[in-house]
Amino acid sequence: MSLRSIALLSFCVLLVACSKVNQENYSKLSAGMAKAEVENLLGKPTDCAGALGMSSCTWGDQKSFISVQYAGDKVLMFSGQGLK
Repeated sequence: MSLRSIALLSFCVLLVACSKVNQENYSKLSAGMAKAEVENLLGKPTDCAGALGMSSCTWGDQKSFISVQYAGDKVLMFSGQGLK
């Protein structure tokens, strides 16, 4: 295995270890939080969609994610899957 391959593998492992999509951050979420507070905690969402004052944002991927639903600028409900 080349030095470049080892460096790339190490970088990928480090990225996964630094993920903000984890059980600890999920437990800090609460209904009524402002959207800015959630983004401060979890970072920029992977995906967002919405209409008519309602929106839904997701952080993570298909295996491990946090999904937050907003009414206006406030958390209405949230869910998570595959969190460690």
